[in-house]
Amino acid sequence: RAQDSRLKGPLSQNRATHWGGFLSQVDHFDPKFFGLSPREATHMDPQQRLLMEVCWETLENANLVADALAGSQSGIFLGVSNSDYTRVQGLQLNPDVYYGTGNAFSIAANRLSYWLDWHGPSWAMDTACSSALVAVHQACQSLNAGACDLALAGGVNLILSPQLTVTFAQAQMLAP
Repeated sequence: RAQDSRLKGPLSQNRATHWGGFLSQVDHFDPKFFGLSPREATHMDPQQRLLMEVCWETLENANLVADALAGSQSGIFLGVSNSDYTRVQGLQLNPDVYYGTGNAFSIAANRLSYWLDWHGPSWAMDTACSSALVAVHQACQSLNAGACDLALAGGVNLILSPQLTVTFAQAQMLAP
């Protein structure tokens, strides 16, 4: 659930970084539902966790049965451009075998394709603020070209640290 929060200290001096909307409990996840070990889930960027949950909900809301789509030419197109968790995790934990797969943008889409057993295109793209829009565009292009029969497109951007936002605000790249 989103929560409003005031930034305190020198970060709050810029009008564009005075407020933030934050999701609580981004670290909560049911790895067993997605066939993941707790150890692997620990090293996964919460953005990958959120994508898995939201993609599953999307299939449910569309009345699509995941098992019926297994082996299909369905594609995944995702916009993802924030790597806050990599920086936070890299400083706090000793990386192991799951660190790379849990934090690579490319794996965000590929993990879903593998888990759902979809054999169409599987793309993660970073075009900054337009990442999700570009993902939807690429999904439409792939459908039109016949590269896939069904496409799931979207984006994720969990901001876990204020540094990048503050930098963008200082560069006057954010609207007040």
